[in-house]
Amino acid sequence: MLHDISLDLPAGSITALVGPSGSGKSTLATLVPRFHDVTSGEVRIGGVDVRQIDPAVLYRHVGFVLQDVQLLGMSVADNIRLGRAGADDDEVRAAARAAHIHDLVVSRPDGYETAVGERGLKLSGGEKQRVAIARAILKRPRIVILDEATSALDSANERAIQAELKQVATGKTALVIAHRLSTVVDAHEILVMKEGQIVERGTHAALLARAGVY
Repeated sequence: MLHDISLDLPAGSITALVGPSGSGKSTLATLVPRFHDVTSGEVRIGGVDVRQIDPAVLYRHVGFVLQDVQLLGMSVADNIRLGRAGADDDEVRAAARAAHIHDLVVSRPDGYETAVGERGLKLSGGEKQRVAIARAILKRPRIVILDEATSALDSANERAIQAELKQVATGKTALVIAHRLSTVVDAHEILVMKEGQIVERGTHAALLARAGVY
């Protein structure tokens, strides 16, 4: 349970959340797209309570890649295209290339028409994560939430995709959750969470110098 939380995510900034499992990082991040609603207090975007924003409008402007990726039981192309309805095939393929899944997709008999199965069960964890990353790249959202976005990838693919994710977040308001410090060192602010609270905040260098929980 979150308590005594107060933070601002300035437009165009990258804010990182770190802390042990169960500290509330994912719960906090998913308040923005309203996967959960607060029981007290408010979550505001541009000064407007998210509960007053049309869900379709909210979804259009918030892109997210979660650790537990959820795909729909349709084709790879259609799952990527959920990021931006009306995107053409070239745009879908460009997003897939950026997420380093294009070669894998075209190697299959049905290519981009490959069915992913219910909840993506026909894909591995890493493949599902890359489809979700491609969807976020295609979406071009104003707000980006990355919750352990590369946790299911091997180190080689992770390094390759990190650059693309950084590009996705550049100029956007980004909230990044990660266990690997290499993922968050460039964040404008790092929030350290413990037992549902923010216990430290600052840049990577400042937090190291403090020698506290971080």
